[in-house]
Amino acid sequence: MRDREREQVIKPAFRFVEFRKCFFFFSCRKTLLGPVYGSPIEQIQILPVKSTLELQKRYMVFINRDKVGLQILPVDGNPHKTSALICHPNGVASMALSYDGCYAFTAGGQDRSVVQWEINLSALEAAVSLGGEDLTPFYGLVSGGREGKFYRELEDYFYYSQLRSQGIDTMETRKVSEHICLSELPFVMRAIGFYPSEGEIEDMFNEIRFSEYVDTGKLIDKINLPDFFKVYLNHRPPFGNTMSGIQQSFDILGFTNSKGEKAIQREDFLNLLQTKGEHMTEEEMTDCFATLFGLNPEGWKSEPAASSVKGTTSEWALSGHVTRAR
Repeated sequence: MRDREREQVIKPAFRFVEFRKCFFFFSCRKTLLGPVYGSPIEQIQILPVKSTLELQKRYMVFINRDKVGLQILPVDGNPHKTSALICHPNGVASMALSYDGCYAFTAGGQDRSVVQWEINLSALEAAVSLGGEDLTPFYGLVSGGREGKFYRELEDYFYYSQLRSQGIDTMETRKVSEHICLSELPFVMRAIGFYPSEGEIEDMFNEIRFSEYVDTGKLIDKINLPDFFKVYLNHRPPFGNTMSGIQQSFDILGFTNSKGEKAIQREDFLNLLQTKGEHMTEEEMTDCFATLFGLNPEGWKSEPAASSVKGTTSEWALSGHVTRAR
């Protein structure tokens, strides 16, 4: 990895993704939660520095659809490191910074106005200090915080995965550890309600494997609970899976049936799953449908004792159409 380049790009999904160019290919090294203020970031500028001392901490000014904000760099998912406010209710068209980094200027679209904003870095730094250290700022990103039901369930699933990897029915002495192996990560993610694609799972693996490579030259094959919690927060959908997103998929892929509902033909639905995007194999589809119908309660061969269900997807008693729920 001698000839490598690093860059951060912004996805239209409220995230920053760091890539490394290694020889002739790019590899995702880290995904981080960016500012979440109703719409994705549309433009960014880095505040200029006046001395080498200021290079130790940089700041980024950004705009989205109708807000202007400030972000402390590097991005790490800490919600207290960013702040934003409405600058043009009808939409902001562009942004510029003064030469000394003390002011930001935003131009509206329909309102035909330009607004000057004074940048107060000390106020943002104070918010970061009051927000706490280590995992304290991140607990507020989940329902109930550190003592809430969600985090308690996450702890249970995390340590249960240790038992699962050692064998559920074994009578050997258990080896209690603060880590789980990377192969368990997708199962814990799905258990707490986040269902990443195979590509997203590979990005998580790369992020963890190479997290210490620059400093130690070694690859990591396990993860502890605090680091797992941060990976989950940075990779999960910031607003969760919404019914409107599912409805939009039916609107694009389906047709309007005689009842005026959006639906997809069974054959078309199975064909899409096997040929488009990160397509599934017939064996994977069989296992999924077996779980949905209660024929394979363990689900997707996640347990060593999971029963195998034979058959093809064409043999399942599916209705003729898959209809969107209202």
